[in-house]
Amino acid sequence: MPIVAALLFLFDSLIGLAILLVIVTAVLSWLVAFDVINLRNPMMYRIVRTLDQLTEPMLRPIRRFLPNLGGVDISPIILWLLLTALKIVVDGYLRPLAAGGAAAY
Repeated sequence: MPIVAALLFLFDSLIGLAILLVIVTAVLSWLVAFDVINLRNPMMYRIVRTLDQLTEPMLRPIRRFLPNLGGVDISPIILWLLLTALKIVVDGYLRPLAAGGAAAY
């Protein structure tokens, strides 16, 4: 079933892209916090702001439930784990369909 394989590839690619965006945003936030990157540079400001706008909708629900850890934000790690778990679950159900067999329940 090539359509299922194509959808599975698209889903895996989107999850991978989301994970990449979360990692890049976290690293950039550390670089900004340690004053390695200066946000007064208009180009860097736009890049950081765009990445924040892309990842904040995914991170905000997680941050609501996390306790205050003294300035340490572990929400990107939790989001990465959740996205990876979602990918594993969806792949587990759809991979047999993509191979042409019935999904195992």
